[in-house]
Amino acid sequence: MKDENIMVVRRALIEQIGMFQGLCLDVDRYLPAILARENNFFTPRQPAETNPDLKQIIPYVLIVAGDSVFHYVRGKKSGEQRLVAKGSVGIGGHMNDGDEGLFSLDRDAYNAAVQREVAEEMFIEAPYTNHIVALLNDDSNEVGKVHLGVVHIFRMQEPNARKRESVITEAGFVPIAELRKREGALESWSQICIDQIDQLLALAK
Repeated sequence: MKDENIMVVRRALIEQIGMFQGLCLDVDRYLPAILARENNFFTPRQPAETNPDLKQIIPYVLIVAGDSVFHYVRGKKSGEQRLVAKGSVGIGGHMNDGDEGLFSLDRDAYNAAVQREVAEEMFIEAPYTNHIVALLNDDSNEVGKVHLGVVHIFRMQEPNARKRESVITEAGFVPIAELRKREGALESWSQICIDQIDQLLALAK
């Protein structure tokens, strides 16, 4: 089976700008460099999963309606086996070159890829706004060491969103207060986001 080609940047690029742990709300400091075509490229996924010199770029989309956030549990057929059975509030995945034979992505191509990625996993059936509110880095575990999240908030006028993919289980909107109680059962990126959800939502107005 042919290995998927996924979008990465070199860790050295992030270190040059300023490495951080957890959320960084200063999106404009990093995103233009990450989405400059000369700084990102596509590489086979399998070797990248164990190469911390590369950071795989992952859009991480929180779908929010009122005081609730879409939550699901990653099923056994999830693409990232290290996160199976973990709760998550982030929709999204690797940026891949698909059938287009791309070498890199700019901002417009990235935005289009995010919309495609979310549409593959979800039915979103109400108007929403899309805000990029943070970058997310977690070098405290093996999964996090090779990924860099771009945190989006999709703010919906009403909670009309449902899963499309079978690997998304136990899905639905959950009040933020309840998610805080469940924080220990969430994957690390979701824990980080829920811990600072008030700040993220304030940036998505």
